[in-house]
Amino acid sequence: MTSQRNNPEDAKSSEDLALDAARESILAVGWSRTTLTDIARRAGLSRMTLYRRWPVMSALLGDLMTREWAGLVRLAAPSSGNHLDRLRDDVVHTVTALRANELFHRIIELDPEMLLPYLLQRRGRSQEIVLSLTIAGIEAGQRVGEIRLGKPAVLARSLLLAAHGFTLSTQTMTDGLADGLTEADFAAELGLLVERYLKP
Repeated sequence: MTSQRNNPEDAKSSEDLALDAARESILAVGWSRTTLTDIARRAGLSRMTLYRRWPVMSALLGDLMTREWAGLVRLAAPSSGNHLDRLRDDVVHTVTALRANELFHRIIELDPEMLLPYLLQRRGRSQEIVLSLTIAGIEAGQRVGEIRLGKPAVLARSLLLAAHGFTLSTQTMTDGLADGLTEADFAAELGLLVERYLKP
């Protein structure tokens, strides 16, 4: 193992091993009970290797969430339909995929306070990726008249604010009572919200 650490590909593999181990630990015991020692043991790496890469645990968590959430984003992806249709479908897909993600569920269940900085204080890297792709999709649609005029950054950020609610709070509106509302009902409403908001 020591002789391989000079290879950049092996360094990348070590990072992935550490992130995989952090993910496993969060799923097992939650973030607040996860330690660097536990991650190192699960990854088969030394604690010093992890300390050099992530001096603080929050940095490791940030990298893990970026890898996890960015992998779910499907905004402005090539598909059939016009720009508005694609953007609507991609927003709904991304929110639905995030809500189904087991790591997201575990964080909400055990350590929801981990998400508060990204909702109340600053945007994270995953949010910046979403905004960048959404802005590009809006601009492309505006150029051909398929999305209404307006500042793309404002439109994109407003959509992200709405998506936050559908992502984090849908379960509070599907309470299992006689109304029979499901997550699919709210996914359809999110699609309608996006479409009507951006329609010329």
